[in-house]
Formats: sequence, C-alpha cells, structure tokens
Amino acid sequence: MATPLKIISSMATKQVLAELIAQYRQAHGAEVQLESVGGVDAAKRVQAGEAFDLVMLAQDAIDKLVAGGHVLAGSRVDIVRSGVAVAVRAGAPRPDIGSEAALRQAVLAARSLSYSTGPSGVALTKLFERWGIADELQSRIVQAPPGVPVGALVARGDAELGFQQLAELIHVPGIDLLGPLPDAVQITTVFSGGVAAACRQPEAARALLAFFAAPAAAEAKRRQGMDPA
Repeated sequence: MATPLKIISSMATKQVLAELIAQYRQAHGAEVQLESVGGVDAAKRVQAGEAFDLVMLAQDAIDKLVAGGHVLAGSRVDIVRSGVAVAVRAGAPRPDIGSEAALRQAVLAARSLSYSTGPSGVALTKLFERWGIADELQSRIVQAPPGVPVGALVARGDAELGFQQLAELIHVPGIDLLGPLPDAVQITTVFSGGVAAACRQPEAARALLAFFAAPAAAEAKRRQGMDPA
C-alpha cells in the first residue's frame, strides 16, 4: 500500500483543501493526510525538518521556505486568492462597511475588535496605521491565538468586530457576515503550495499540486469563499 502524502497547511485553506483532497481521493484512489494549524506554526515545523510532502501557506511564506531550502525551488504553485471579510455576533447591530470611510468609522465605534496573526492581520495593522488610528485601537484589540478562528471570539462576545479571511468565517456558527472589505482597502492573500524538501514522493506531490491548481477545482474554491489564483 502506498504511503499517504502528508500536507501541512494554515487554517485559511483547511476547508478548501479538505474538499479537493476528497475529490482527488475519489478520482485517483490515493491517500492524502492533511494537518491544518496556524500559519506561523506550520512554517516553524517545516523549518524544523518535520516530514511533510506538501506545504500550503501564504505565497510569501512559501517563498521564504524555498529561500531557506525547506521547500524545493521551482515547485511553488499558486492555488487560491482569498479576501478578508468582517463579522459581528449573530443578531448584533450591523454597522455600514460599504466604503473605506464607513469601515473606518465602524472600526472606531467598535468597543473591541479581533483579527488573525496571519498575513491579513499584518495588513490590517498597516491599514490602521495609515488611517492614523492604530494607537487609539491598541487597547481594544483582542488578538486571536494562532489556529483559533476570529469568528469564534466574535460568536462568544469577546470581540465586537472580527476580521478574517472569508473562507475562515463562512463556517463559523453564531456570527453574521457584514461582507467583504471595500475594494479600496481589500486585503487579498494568495495561498500557494510547494513540495517540501523532505518529500519522499515528489512526483506524486507535484501531481496533487497540479490537481489543486486545475480549472476543475475552481468551483470548490468559490464554494469555500476563495477564488482560483
């Protein structure tokens, strides 16, 4: 029996990868194991030499792993594009976020807000700095620990306003989605896959990556709140 392909990914792509892996398993009969954790932790584990065949992280994180020799050079394949959405607790008032000005006002009016430690959180911090409100917000920010969905904090009332990848919010119970960030300030992250340096089945890993990137996978990606890269 063939050894299963092992994938490590960030939480952002957990749902879409699970759906695509199920399709791949049905089509090819191959066994694939997926582990999804916080993106920072995933990168650290790959850097530490833990045995994985494929690594699925934000594009810049994959590039850093390539530069460090932990992912094979030339193996990166861009899989999905993912935007950020905003959520409130189910039944709570729904502030207007339809424009940059409206979003800024909603953020200033929120008693507490939360975002992830991933690339979208970093970009959001820079946006608040550009707006000149970062210092004012500092005491109101409830940081989601790695691997903990922002939506879960919003659902239990720990944060009034939550920002995270749409793909990570759409499956969380107890929240209402306000919608995506306005186009003027939308934060889009490209998630990519790469063959790990520790991979023992590089041909099989490349075939799986090609399956993830194929046009036939587009419907699953959109269903999970993402777009093909």
